[in-house]
Amino acid sequence: MLFVADIGNTNIVLGIFQQEKLVKKWRLSTHRNNTRDEYSIFLNSLLRENDITADDITAASLCSVVPMITPRFEEIIQKDFGVEPVVVRPGIKTGLQILYEPPHEVGADRVVNSVAGFRKYGGPLIIVDFGTATTFDVITAGGEYIGGVITPGPRISAEALSVKAAQLPRVDMLKPREVIGKNTTDAMRSGLYYAHPGACDRIIEKISESFDDRPTVIATGGLADSVKEESIYIEKIEHDLTLIGLKMIYEINTND
Repeated sequence: MLFVADIGNTNIVLGIFQQEKLVKKWRLSTHRNNTRDEYSIFLNSLLRENDITADDITAASLCSVVPMITPRFEEIIQKDFGVEPVVVRPGIKTGLQILYEPPHEVGADRVVNSVAGFRKYGGPLIIVDFGTATTFDVITAGGEYIGGVITPGPRISAEALSVKAAQLPRVDMLKPREVIGKNTTDAMRSGLYYAHPGACDRIIEKISESFDDRPTVIATGGLADSVKEESIYIEKIEHDLTLIGLKMIYEINTND
């Protein structure tokens, strides 16, 4: 079995592949202060609950945008599973030409998503990932990662409103009953729900001007479904894109 881990600022997503199939997936909150032992206990309890032993894990791949947590997971994989993980970092084989300046500044999760997206859809391609930040990654038909766009995600926007404006409550991104809110909560929900897809579509329009052929647009991340309902350009949702990309990168770096 292949163990994969996507360590993000808000959530850590874990998965188990058995051959080509993603057979298990878990999502847990990211806690930067958790020790290696705390993560180890939690992870091993998840495996036991699903009748998976440490000996069943024969390979591992991980990416992280939280540097302080990365070595803790590396150590867990090395000591608990007895395998050396493939870690997505500068110099790893991806099959893409990274044209970011400098290349090491592009987030590991963005590289992983781009590998999976390009291998499945080809290019030109725009991948929109709705996480803590909303990121747009752009890959050419020739497999060049040429950069992208980073904007605040819906949750950051919602938190900023409630923190900076004393009389505004904290709300989730839920579809309002109608566009014109009749109370503060519905007005805020309307702003979050409709503004984010509108901004996304405008960014996609501007990126697409760089290509002769309109790029394929796919989305991933926790709020992808909500945004796609109102988006003109998002064509497909790939919920497990990062986990699939981690599997692909493992194979690229271990198969001769």
